[in-house]
Order: sequence, then structure tokens, then C-alpha cells
Amino acid sequence: MSGSGPITWVEETGSTNADLASAVRAGDIPAEGAWHAARRQSAGKGRQGREWQDGSGNFMGSTVVAVRKGDPVPASLSFVAALAVGQAIDVTLDGACRPKLKWPNDVLLNDGKVSGILLEMIDHHVVVGIGVNLASAPQFSDRKTAALSDYAATPDVQSFGVTLAGVFADYLKAWRKDGLVPILKAFLHNSGYYTGAPVSVHDADGSSVQGTFAGLEQVDGALRLRLADGSERVIRAGDIS
Repeated sequence: MSGSGPITWVEETGSTNADLASAVRAGDIPAEGAWHAARRQSAGKGRQGREWQDGSGNFMGSTVVAVRKGDPVPASLSFVAALAVGQAIDVTLDGACRPKLKWPNDVLLNDGKVSGILLEMIDHHVVVGIGVNLASAPQFSDRKTAALSDYAATPDVQSFGVTLAGVFADYLKAWRKDGLVPILKAFLHNSGYYTGAPVSVHDADGSSVQGTFAGLEQVDGALRLRLADGSERVIRAGDIS
């Protein structure tokens, strides 16, 4: 793994993403590769405005990526983050349970969501926030969750952070050097998607549309959904099943 920057740990904060976003706005921009992590969060956020619940012993951290000329679109860093989380989990569990990626950036263990990823753009920087259920997972009535402790001894949170930071640095380097297409290929390789697979897309308002998987847009990773009439719809946000 490539060398990554230091991880600064705090005992408790509202949100590691909010902390770094405030720093970027104030011009106090962390060096790329550095991470800010907390042992507890009181106001963590997830995708589509959902709350990311605190859990003692879980990983909660954020890092800042400076957007450079020639980089792929910033939103595609969600695929970089998902791949990094998946690989860090795979290394940590050592084959006890293989993680599976779900578009756009979910990581699953045995179909249970094990992490949360949130990107926030501030000026020419992206704050990437990642939460991973190491010791425990919150329980919800509408979706399955998982923790690494369901399949192996609870990992040490600091050791996991070092592993995650390293693989994230590797994928970030590849994203910049080789572009988005290889990243998307790796994402699909670690997912269950194949051309023609049935897919249902659910919007935040409760509406849904059904079709079959027709690939990912090479520019930004948007999902291409083939409808029953043969036409295609490009989906850039939503939950799929």
C-alpha cells in the first residue's frame, strides 16, 4: 500500500466531515492523505441527509481531496471510497466474509450495509467521510445492517484506520493516473451487477422505477437503466435493489 498521511484522533466530535469542511472554509486545509477520526460522533450524517449513528468501537473518519485539473469528476470519488472500504474490510476479515459493493457507494457484508460514505464539495476540495461498523451496527426495520464483529473478532479501530487510509491513497492515485474507467471496472468486479440484471431504483420521495442494468456512464459512474420499452434512463441518485 502507498504511504498515507497521519490520522489525527479525537475522543468525540459532532462530525468529522463538518470539522474538515469548516477547516477548508477557513483556509486551514489539511494535507492530502491526512485523516481526521473520532472515537464518537454526535451529529454524523449519511447519504441523502440520513443520520449516521454513532457506535463505540466503529471507525468514523474523514479526509480532504484537492480537485486538480484533469482529475475525473469529483463525485466519482464515491467509487474510490467504496473500493477502499471494501478492500480494507477484505484485508481485515481475511476471507471470513467477502464484502460486496452496491451502487453508488454502499459496501455490504452478507447483504447487510456495513459502511456509510459521504462526499461534500467545498470550493475546489472534496471532504470524504467514511463510517465503518467494526464493533456494532445500528438496527433498522427497513434495511439489513452488518458489522465486522459478526464474522470475526472486533478489529482494533486504529489499525483499521491505518489500513483504510493506505488503500484509499492507492485508489486515489489510480483515479488520478488512469482515470475513472478502471475504477468503475474494479467496482463492477466487486459488485453483483451484470448487463441484463433486474434493477429497481428507489428515489427519496418513495417513487421507484424498474428495468435492467445496462452499465455505468464512463464520465461519472451514473447508472444506466434499460426500461421495458428498450429505452435507457441515466440515474445519478437513488437507492437500488
